[in-house]
Amino acid sequence: MPIRSPHPDVSIPETALTPFVLERARELGGKPALVDGPSGRTLTFEQLDVAVRRLAAGLRARGFGKGDTYAIFLPNVPEYAVAFHGAAYAGGAVTTINPVYTPDEIEHQLRDAGAKFLVTHPGGVENAVRAAERTGVEEVFVLGEAEGATPVSELVADEPLAEPVAVDPGDLVALPYSSGTTGLPKGVMLSHRNLVANILQARAALAVEEDDVAIGVLPFFHIYGMTVIMNLGLRAGATTVTMPRFDLEQFLATIQEHRVTRAYVVPPIALALAKHPLVDRFDLSSLRLVLSGAAPLGAELERACAERLGCQVIQGYGMTETSPVTHTAPLDRPKPGTIGPAIPNTECRIVDPETGEDAAEGERGELLIRGPQVMQGYLENEEATRATLDEDGWLHTGDVAIVDEDGYFAIVDRVKELIKYKGFQVAPAELEALLVQHPGVADAAVIPVPDEEAGEIPKAFLVLADGDTSPEDVQRFVAERVSTYKRIRAVEVVDEIPKSASGKILRRVLRDRERAAAG
Repeated sequence: MPIRSPHPDVSIPETALTPFVLERARELGGKPALVDGPSGRTLTFEQLDVAVRRLAAGLRARGFGKGDTYAIFLPNVPEYAVAFHGAAYAGGAVTTINPVYTPDEIEHQLRDAGAKFLVTHPGGVENAVRAAERTGVEEVFVLGEAEGATPVSELVADEPLAEPVAVDPGDLVALPYSSGTTGLPKGVMLSHRNLVANILQARAALAVEEDDVAIGVLPFFHIYGMTVIMNLGLRAGATTVTMPRFDLEQFLATIQEHRVTRAYVVPPIALALAKHPLVDRFDLSSLRLVLSGAAPLGAELERACAERLGCQVIQGYGMTETSPVTHTAPLDRPKPGTIGPAIPNTECRIVDPETGEDAAEGERGELLIRGPQVMQGYLENEEATRATLDEDGWLHTGDVAIVDEDGYFAIVDRVKELIKYKGFQVAPAELEALLVQHPGVADAAVIPVPDEEAGEIPKAFLVLADGDTSPEDVQRFVAERVSTYKRIRAVEVVDEIPKSASGKILRRVLRDRERAAAG
């Protein structure tokens, strides 16, 4: 039977995302909204509001509007929020691209999303232009100047757009990409209503306030950074200090310099905060809360991190397909090792993944989610949508959970086969498809193996076609074609890949074999 959130429901207005997020921007005026950590460059709420509306006017002048998609290929900088909300204010949608993607990976997303325009930074222009030339992208824009792209300064209009383009709350506004429970990355269709709802749900659970300062090191292209850090912070009137990439020493120095009160992290960062000797060199006393998400955090590591920092450390849970937050440990009653109960307006079920029937009390089962934050579906992929969203509106997460007598959930395993490397999703099917392109590989399978620093790493099992190919050759082949986090970190040569009668790779057999070998 459904397990409802213990929190009272929040009222969700029927409104567009950007007017909702920036509702108090003019009132907040000169208060810093976004600060570039490395340089100190600041965008106040008033400046952000004007910049968003000027960009929207420029996009409208170039024919951008409802039904169009604006691609953002940027690291975390204050201008990310301008790009995102400028497109949304103009009535369009945004697709956010990982800034370390290769041209082939960028091309796939641009083509699949049907992007009309693309914005990047000088360091990303070469890859962006190479990818865009092979798609329907009409123009590439760049922050600053770089050969081959139009400066964003030429795009923004002198006069801000006075009013947002009218949209329905159910219209698409964000199109991040996720592998879902299986397969290659797919466009996750999130509406204005989805994101407005999740901002309100998450704020009710996390109590973000105007005097908070958050560190924005988790990428804004990822739904965790997009919703929980960037948009929730703006809605609450808090200040977000951005970092274009993670560097532990710079991360610690930024917390110290800007008196950061909230650090949103993933388990590898939590591990560093708990164990790395660098931490002792910095004053982190301003921290009030560390929230870990994107992958499970062990109870002992959670306790060790809290003890060392002298602040509250909790974890939450979500998916790109749920905008993302569905669970978070209560601030006043955390339980280390759990993701807490569901947030407001959210229902859960734990079901037997084989039968679909509700699991008995105390038993493990697949976690199902229903609520206003659940996606509309996958872009132009009805088969994948039906496999994830059932006819009653339940989203099948692919994660195995257990719930205790207090309604606190813990993620204990995965039905799905995705690999979580430092919080990033790596699809085994994508790597397997690439591996068998190597002339020296006859067959391949990829599974996750545990790693203390990364959480999980991709390990490849290879059937080699000849005696001239080495595992190192294959690893180099993959590394030249994928982003750093997707690289094969371990290889084992085998005689045969276990498969079912229908030809499906039995990764479970390989995982069991790996666990047995590890003792």
